[in-house]
Amino acid sequence: MIMKKPVLVIMAAGMGSRYGGLKQIDPIDNDGHIIIDFSIFDAKRAGFEEVIFIIKREIEKDFKDTIGNRMSKIMKVHYAYQEINDIPLGNIIPQGRQKPWGTAHAIYCCRDIIEGPFAVINADDYYGVEAFQLIYDYLLKHVDDTQYRYAMVGYQIEKTLTENGTVARGVCEVNEQQNLVNIIERTKIKKTAHGAAYSEDDYTWYDLPSQTTVSMNLWGFSKSIIKEINDGLQSFLDDGLVSNPLKCEYFIPSVVSHLLAQKKATVEVLTTKDQWYGVTYKEDKPVIMKAIKDMKTSGIYPQKLWGE
Repeated sequence: MIMKKPVLVIMAAGMGSRYGGLKQIDPIDNDGHIIIDFSIFDAKRAGFEEVIFIIKREIEKDFKDTIGNRMSKIMKVHYAYQEINDIPLGNIIPQGRQKPWGTAHAIYCCRDIIEGPFAVINADDYYGVEAFQLIYDYLLKHVDDTQYRYAMVGYQIEKTLTENGTVARGVCEVNEQQNLVNIIERTKIKKTAHGAAYSEDDYTWYDLPSQTTVSMNLWGFSKSIIKEINDGLQSFLDDGLVSNPLKCEYFIPSVVSHLLAQKKATVEVLTTKDQWYGVTYKEDKPVIMKAIKDMKTSGIYPQKLWGE
């Protein structure tokens, strides 16, 4: 059997509400590169040759002008559009709903494009060189058998926090075999004097142990995840449209957790000690700019990524 080469899926349809703008296309160095440039540079040297950008149609022109058209010279490029009305027939979109339906729905929007194994990442996260090599190598060597064989890159929580507010992370329970046992999406995690803590109501905070493994939405899947996301979408809508119609989100971790509970899938946790960087908030930008400058100085990246 000839295996399809893994493709890279980049979720770039987020509204950037906390950041205050289209952070996906905001340069993070003096050479005009954005975070996606570094992700694609790392992905390409890991072996990826094809990328799918998930965007909103409203940002299509800006996105293509800033990154897509340039990347079409580096990788084979496709586009998927995460739209609020892309849900099963019979569901009524709540009046005033603007927020996309979440990360699992983003993958759902690629259902007509994805043909084989793929890695998925956020557009506004810097993952580090090692992460892309880990996930590419896994996808190249593993196929579904009696269970779905998935993977994720896990980060130490203290290396994924910002000084400037709360973040959302998938908090992971990992067994001795380095397989994911459970993952819970915590949407409010903050840095503390002792490490990290999460809250569900902004009032009560619970400490998270040092070196807790978290997901940064760097997953490796076979095409089988598309069917599972599709199968769970209506159930999500039935609940979310009642409980939180304007802001409910269908998250990748909730789909994965369901499959783990049913013993339909395994998820190997590929751990990295690399530092995460991102621009969740405007105040985060100087931090990642300094980090990128230092990595260029040390030779991790060339000054001009694409030889411009």
